[in-house]
Amino acid sequence: GFQVLPRRWVVERTFAWLGRCRRLAKDWEQSVASSTAWTLIASIRMLTRRIARHCQA
Repeated sequence: GFQVLPRRWVVERTFAWLGRCRRLAKDWEQSVASSTAWTLIASIRMLTRRIARHCQA
C-alpha cells in the first residue's frame, strides 16, 4: 500500500520554495548551465534570507 516517506516532504517543500522564483517556475533557459546557475542563485537567496531572519531574532 501507500506509505508516506519522511524525506519526500522535504523535497516537495524545497521545490515549492524554488517555484516561488518566477524565473524557475517555467523552463525559460536555453542551456542546462544557465538553468543550474539560476537554481543556485535562488538557493543562495533562500539561505541568506533564512540566516538574516535567524540573526534578527
